[in-house]
Amino acid sequence: QVQVVESGGGLVQAGGSLRLSCAASGSIFSINAMNWYRQAPGKQRELVAGITSGGSTNYANSVKGRFTISRDNAKNMVYLQMNSLKPEDTAVYYCNAEGVRNRPTSTRKNYWGQGTQVTVSS
Repeated sequence: QVQVVESGGGLVQAGGSLRLSCAASGSIFSINAMNWYRQAPGKQRELVAGITSGGSTNYANSVKGRFTISRDNAKNMVYLQMNSLKPEDTAVYYCNAEGVRNRPTSTRKNYWGQGTQVTVSS
């Protein structure tokens, strides 16, 4: 079984910074990509940023230049550094471990964390 746990959310003023962390643990052989999604009230969940095991990254247009995703493959951890936060960044942020294998030939599965609240006040 695999667990995904986020941490680092909170309340911050506009223009401030937060750093989110996510740890995947359990029976893990490899993880293809680790992603951050967010969901604001009344809106669909959207991809914020993702990073592959090789270090390739992608970002939503709305966060480019402000957010930075990084990953520690040895620890199965992913981070999201969020700078110049705006009220519209307020959401629950979810970590996603994509394409997880617990053995070299096992089926790939996706796992989600429970989410961490980020609130940006104006």
